[in-house]
Amino acid sequence: MLRIYDVKTAQRTILRRLPVRTDEYPETVLARTQELFGEGVTPVQAVVQILSSVRTEGDAALRRWTALLDRAEPEQFLVPVEELERAYAGLPAALAQAMAAAAQRIRAFHALQPLPDWETGALGGRVGQRVTPIERVGVYVPGGTAPLPSSLLMSVIPAQVAGVERIVVCTPPAWRGGSPSALILAAAYLCGVQEVYQVGGAQAIAAMAYGTESIPRLDKIVGAGNLFVTLAKQQVYGSVGLDGLAGPTETMVIADGGANPAWVAADLLAQAEHDLLASAILLTPDRPLAEAVQVEVGRQLEGLGRAEVITHSLAHQGGIVLTPDLETAAALASEYAPEHLCLAVADPATLAGRVRNAGGLFLGEHSCEVLGDYVAGPSHVMPTGGTARFASPLNVMDFVKITSMVALDADTSRALSRLAAEVAQAESLSAHAAAARLRQDGKNV
Repeated sequence: MLRIYDVKTAQRTILRRLPVRTDEYPETVLARTQELFGEGVTPVQAVVQILSSVRTEGDAALRRWTALLDRAEPEQFLVPVEELERAYAGLPAALAQAMAAAAQRIRAFHALQPLPDWETGALGGRVGQRVTPIERVGVYVPGGTAPLPSSLLMSVIPAQVAGVERIVVCTPPAWRGGSPSALILAAAYLCGVQEVYQVGGAQAIAAMAYGTESIPRLDKIVGAGNLFVTLAKQQVYGSVGLDGLAGPTETMVIADGGANPAWVAADLLAQAEHDLLASAILLTPDRPLAEAVQVEVGRQLEGLGRAEVITHSLAHQGGIVLTPDLETAAALASEYAPEHLCLAVADPATLAGRVRNAGGLFLGEHSCEVLGDYVAGPSHVMPTGGTARFASPLNVMDFVKITSMVALDADTSRALSRLAAEVAQAESLSAHAAAARLRQDGKNV
């Protein structure tokens, strides 16, 4: 099930990053889309219909799509605050304590991230920057068979720390009616969120991007979802800010011969259970460890609740790669740019210094990725699909904007105007050059 690869074979297969395609879908997705939207309609075209109707019809379109796609007809989209409180009060005591502790660590971590206003006179006059929170942010939280209250905590709390004034959560209603997941509602109450709307899918993204009678137009949307949510986020970008486009989740582990094979196997299994497209890959120079992990994966898989999903994930996207040494493993990992990179080695700090690209680095066997999913502190919303080459985990900087400040004195302005006029003239922008020259000598051209 968990195949062992050499480096060259792995680079052609499980370590190969393919371009994201938006025109290829599983047959089941196409069939369901055409059943709901009509013969020949693709998911992209279906999302175009949803976005257009919500933009022009508002709540009426939301109600129509919610009835069709979720088989639900809520009396109102806004979930009463009293229902959030009841959901939290109904949590088992141990779970409530765990969620509260997670929220505290997430808040404490993000409170340490600097948001500096600054200015300097070193460049003449005063120049600097001002950091301002985004006013209105929407957080999308998936529902379905595995609701993720942790995703709400990991998205809402950094926004609160950044100073966002209005935070709106959208999450799907229960299939065929009823309230959204009580776990999600409880997490919202724990964070102090006042606005939770029971609407999901592409229609929720449209509502947050354009606004309706019930749901306000927002400035930025964060949070992952299914294919239709991702396609909707692609199409509304520009009308609203986005955190990114989430792909299938992924974990890569680099381990040496001293690593605990049972722990490594458990970490791979934990990642693979997310969904059929999740990837879990081990890089190691130690063949005995690789073979021991193979055995452990098979042993631990027995009895797991999502064994079928795990088996498919490991068989199609997972594997073990035998590398000549740890340095080669680090180079392969940095090229792959995984969402999560776990370093189960004797000297994780040194090896981490060899890795440029990863969404999150988990140093040492006690820093397992599962703890990062829930309680370590950093947001678990991380870049996928190799985008860790240029993107970062969700953090307070995602919820602020920087305004440049320029306040030059007269002498600096005159000196710079001469330079600006030269560049403007070279660009054939004569009005720019004239405006600069007016300041250069303090008189008309």
